[in-house]
Amino acid sequence: MKTSNPPAANASKINQPMSTFLRRDGAFRRLSSRALGPLLAATLLASCSVLQRQAPVPVEDRGGATPAVPGAPSAPASAASAPVPAPPGTLERGHARWVPASFADLPGWGQDRVAELWPALRLSCGTNGANGGAASAEGWATVCAQSRQFFPADDAQARQWLEQRFKVYRIESPEGDPAGLVTGYFEPLVEASRKPTRSRKVALYGTPGDLGQRKPYWTRQELETLPAAQASLKGREIAYVEDPLDALVLQVQGSGRLRVVETDGSVRLQRLAFAGHNDQPYRSVGRWLIDQGELVAGEASWPAIKDWMKRNPKRINEALWQNPRTVFFREEALPDPALGPKGAQGVPLTPGRSIAVDPLSVPYGTPVWLDATEPLSSKPLQRLVMAQDTGGAIVGAVRADYFWGWGDEAENQAGRMKQPLRAWVLWPR
Repeated sequence: MKTSNPPAANASKINQPMSTFLRRDGAFRRLSSRALGPLLAATLLASCSVLQRQAPVPVEDRGGATPAVPGAPSAPASAASAPVPAPPGTLERGHARWVPASFADLPGWGQDRVAELWPALRLSCGTNGANGGAASAEGWATVCAQSRQFFPADDAQARQWLEQRFKVYRIESPEGDPAGLVTGYFEPLVEASRKPTRSRKVALYGTPGDLGQRKPYWTRQELETLPAAQASLKGREIAYVEDPLDALVLQVQGSGRLRVVETDGSVRLQRLAFAGHNDQPYRSVGRWLIDQGELVAGEASWPAIKDWMKRNPKRINEALWQNPRTVFFREEALPDPALGPKGAQGVPLTPGRSIAVDPLSVPYGTPVWLDATEPLSSKPLQRLVMAQDTGGAIVGAVRADYFWGWGDEAENQAGRMKQPLRAWVLWPR
């Protein structure tokens, strides 16, 4: 792998996107969420194609400028015009540069339970094509083969194994800025019934049979009010939930879990996966509430949006209809409840050990060290995770979306997470 030490080419500053814990509406993969405010974000990810991991390229081979993130604050002109020279050994990614560092540079490295990473590491190594470009294939092939044979007895042994096989690089913007942003996302867990009940009347739908025949398809409001549009959904009901906000969060996340009461009275845990949408633009309900003066931009978190709707039940439809996009689902088996939905790398996400990244900054399947804080407690969040997903607002060098898992605690953490971040990658020696 070639290295070099010339200054980074002049490129537009990577702006840090504003937080939103919802990120993909097209796949877990997150909508999940994007660039709007602490919650309902701007553009949704329409697909979750699996990309191969590629080796970083030397700084001198980088071409083109890094695009700015829509909706993010503009960078100072001086930052874009005066990049920090790249130190010797710096490697280049499309939206980032990697600066040589050491394990001693990782804050909290000795305290993380790094042995917990192994299941996520093996999942990434088992993905067809995940070991990436020609420059690094041999190194990754060796590391992955060894990881399948190694079962760390404790965290100290796991750390030693990693230190012997990996080099450390600090992630920076192309101009040399190591500061970034981490947000959070989660997999909703919603109570549901196969048949409508007095309390559960909000339907979740599979893909309509005529979805590809009408472009664009009916809007959200039309699907809920026009008889012709409603007829297209007849017989496509998957399950019914109690709260329209539960349906909204499933649609914005693009995936979720249902604890569903079957027609025979039994209860089953089922995954709901993204199957398509109505070809309408996504518009953030959170953004609309801010524009209406109902919420303050810096406080438009998911909990705040839910609270507003509980206090304004007569305006729920008005708010929801601001977003014309509707997402359709399919059911998937849930063979291992301990694993999350598949991310963009094509492997199940692991709570607390998987993140979404910009794959032009960090290739899928790369171990990443995070240095941030938890949103509710401000306790240090310093741990080794795997880059296994992406999202519409996850753009830039030091940018991550942290997968919290599912349930109330995951929702609370993800909905409020918007923390400063520093990050490092581990790459085979």
